[in-house]
Amino acid sequence: MLKLGFALTGSFCTFSKVFPLMEKLSAEYEVTPIFSPASASVDSRFGCAEDFLRQAELICRRKVLRELNEVEPIGPKKLLDILLIAPCTGNTLAKIANGITDTAVTMAYKSHMRNGRPVVLAVSTNDGLGTAVGNIAVLLNKKNVYFVPFGQDDPEGKPTSLVADFTKVPETLAAALLDRQIQPILL
Repeated sequence: MLKLGFALTGSFCTFSKVFPLMEKLSAEYEVTPIFSPASASVDSRFGCAEDFLRQAELICRRKVLRELNEVEPIGPKKLLDILLIAPCTGNTLAKIANGITDTAVTMAYKSHMRNGRPVVLAVSTNDGLGTAVGNIAVLLNKKNVYFVPFGQDDPEGKPTSLVADFTKVPETLAAALLDRQIQPILL
């Protein structure tokens, strides 16, 4: 069974889509959950951080990795076949596009990328067509980085907001493992 790192960042409004996806993928992959500091500690109107941690551990049947020292071995020990960051916030996009490794998710990305293995990003950011667009462009040109197709989720109310089509994650993962980006990227 292939080993999937499933990293969550703080786009809490998408967690209702992400956890059913995690459950579905855990039937196909050996899933290791990885949480950013925000996803591991912030209680929001979308739910309690402790509940999300518990839910991920129940689904994946393993402890959530949330510290730098817990994810650093991903690369040297080749612990994952593929890494999914879903949701991937504008903050995380900026950090990985610029080589910043100050969270468990960004360190997991860096550590995993050293092996030339695929990373799949499921964007969810209110500034995707604003300040984050440059970081998306950088990552679109990066080897071994693949995007779940994304589009505007509310063009009238939030004209710069982008969100991935989470139903396309399984297809994107399968293609990325074959070194292919599914098309179209923009919905």
